[in-house]
Order: sequence, then structure tokens, then C-alpha cells
Amino acid sequence: MAEFIFKDLIKKKGLEDKYFVRSSATSTEEIWGDVGNPVYPPARDELKKHGIDCSGKTAVLVTRADYEKYDLLICMDSNNVRNLMRIIRSDPDGKVHKLLEFAGRKDDVSDPWYSRDFTTCYHDIFEGCQALLNQLEGGNKNA
Repeated sequence: MAEFIFKDLIKKKGLEDKYFVRSSATSTEEIWGDVGNPVYPPARDELKKHGIDCSGKTAVLVTRADYEKYDLLICMDSNNVRNLMRIIRSDPDGKVHKLLEFAGRKDDVSDPWYSRDFTTCYHDIFEGCQALLNQLEGGNKNA
């Protein structure tokens, strides 16, 4: 959901050409061989309620090489951070963050896999993405 929420925010501000945004899994649960699952239907439905399209997305696994490729590696929760660190091994440039850090929060994004509450998850992600974009554009110095 975060990939598409952030893309929607940058599109609305005319910043699509400034940022490259891609989401990747930190575990193989959603990936079967070379083909990943599409966006989970309840997550897709929540995005659709907010006018955000995520069609065509399939899960891909983050790789160690992604550390050099991207400026930031943003995780939704502590488990994602732990999994990511197993893959990339170290973070000498301080690229790894939890999304809600940018909103001045230390907690994890609400996990709808367990709660089934995709609305709270959406709002957590939206808050984090908005704060991240504000910081990247010079308007928020929380993180």
C-alpha cells in the first residue's frame, strides 16, 4: 500500500519525475519462484476507496544490491527491519528506517494481516508517507 500511497502523493504535487518508488518484500511469503502475488485484495480495496490504483503490481523480493540502488529503504515494522538487515547485512549510510519515524512516531504501521483493519493501516501509511515527503521536500525535520 505504501508504494501506491506515496506515488499518489507525489503525483498530486507534480513530483513524479523526481522520485522513483518501488516496494519489495523482505520475506518470500508472497513470492513463488520468479512470480509474486498481486496486491492483497483487501489492501487493493482500501486503496481503491481512496482513488488509488495498484493494478499490475506483483511482489518482488528486496535484494542486497538494492542497498546501493536506492537512497532510502523504508520498512513498515520492526520485523521488516530485521528481515531487511538479514538481506543487506549492514546499513553504513543510514538508509533503513521505519516509515512512522518520519511522522515522529516510534511504533510500527498497524499490521492488517493480524487485525484485518486495513483502514487503520492506510491511515498509518498515509501519515508516514506524507511526513516523509514533507521531509524530502524540506518541510518536516522530525526524522
